[in-house]
Amino acid sequence: MAKPRRILSAALMTLFGRNWITLFGGMLAAVSGVLIIAFVIIVALQLTNTPYIGIMGFLVMPMVFVSGLLLVPVGALWEVYAARWRAAAPGAHEKPRDADLFPVVDFNNSHTRHVVLVVAVLTVINLMIVAISAYEGVVYMDSVTFCGETCHTVMEPEYTAYKESPHFRVQCIECHIGPGAPWFVKSKLSGLGQVLAVTLNTYPTPIPSPVANLRPSRDTCEQCHWPQKFSGDRLKVLTRFRDDETNTQTKSVLLIHVGGGASGGKGIHSWHIDPDKRTVYTAVDEQRQKIAKVRVERSDGTVHEYSAPNDKYPGEAVAAAKERVMDCIDCHNRPTHVFKLPAAAVDDATAAGRIDKELPSIKKEAVEVLTNVKVENGDLERIEKEVRAFYQEHYPDRAAADQAKIDAAIRELQAIYSRNVFPEMKVTWGTHPNNLGHEQSPGCFRCHDDVLVDKDGKAVGQDCDACHAVLAYDETDPEVLKKVGLE
Repeated sequence: MAKPRRILSAALMTLFGRNWITLFGGMLAAVSGVLIIAFVIIVALQLTNTPYIGIMGFLVMPMVFVSGLLLVPVGALWEVYAARWRAAAPGAHEKPRDADLFPVVDFNNSHTRHVVLVVAVLTVINLMIVAISAYEGVVYMDSVTFCGETCHTVMEPEYTAYKESPHFRVQCIECHIGPGAPWFVKSKLSGLGQVLAVTLNTYPTPIPSPVANLRPSRDTCEQCHWPQKFSGDRLKVLTRFRDDETNTQTKSVLLIHVGGGASGGKGIHSWHIDPDKRTVYTAVDEQRQKIAKVRVERSDGTVHEYSAPNDKYPGEAVAAAKERVMDCIDCHNRPTHVFKLPAAAVDDATAAGRIDKELPSIKKEAVEVLTNVKVENGDLERIEKEVRAFYQEHYPDRAAADQAKIDAAIRELQAIYSRNVFPEMKVTWGTHPNNLGHEQSPGCFRCHDDVLVDKDGKAVGQDCDACHAVLAYDETDPEVLKKVGLE
């Protein structure tokens, strides 16, 4: 063992001991390489869930490792030119030949063979470390942890909404990037700009929906959702609570004409994603809530255009607006990152039993308290204070008898606030409207508003029956639910 150690020591001294640059580079590479392996083991064994392990192990340390490796040849070149300068200096005893300024590779020399062997082994090890770190780096940058938790303040609203969504088990990249190398590269280049914006604190608040740079839904959404499949009609029951003292529960029953497939143009999907139609629209605002023009292009070559009156929107805004081909994301604009309004959030929580509907006037008080938040630090405390004060003032007997129910209601209201309002990012109620239907925003009525008309004065139309049939509206005991066994 003594001889191999001497051989290894001599080879390493030849490689790294000639000047401080190569020595420093070798130390950087060695230390960072060991740390990379350690981070890989930590992540593989799931010893911690912090996102910063991935940043250090697969982004920072690989850069340090490669930098250290690059310093080794830099130091060798520096040594060559230093020798040349010393030879050319006044008073030098001997002028070495140019060939002597570079190493002579003589495999008849045992020391040379040992050095080359060590270099070959180190090269293999270095390539393995670079390959592992590069692979793990790509995997980490594609992870939900990296997307949602690394830039905590910036992405907190979207990540919080994502955790409550039906797509929680779907990786971010499946929707935001999709398959294929071109969009992968494009997303990484876009990500560099986002990292720079976060580093320099120049990112916008709130973060806008990335529709301008979003990949078409046929390459993302339609990888899982089959647009040509006929879905037919779906029964939807909306449970709501009135803002009276007894929080009267009501239900609306809708038969949604989803359509799709070869349904002869009947239904929402049948019309809007018909392969024989191409719908192009022009929005004058970034959130696409104000539609100035709609154009329907059919496969037979006919084109039908609808426009808003000239005085509806400023002419310069319409001229500067860009056209967009309608796809899934124009209606399902918040399929994962859903932010609710106070009334809808309170209704859902009450229907689920997280807020006790037996508490008098809880619906009215809860909506008022949530609506009137100041969108600043201290809102959670104000929610608790105002709810307790309301029951102490108006229902003092219930304030004592139903303290546990009031405590649970307060916790749920604070949770609703925390899921939908983020003061640091200037996200509050209605910041990100949901276009599905027309409960939280104009939604369908952005186009179907009787304002957009063609050259003959015919409007896009508001035929509600084309989308759904209202079987019951705001009824306390809908007869239709009894008939279908959904009492």
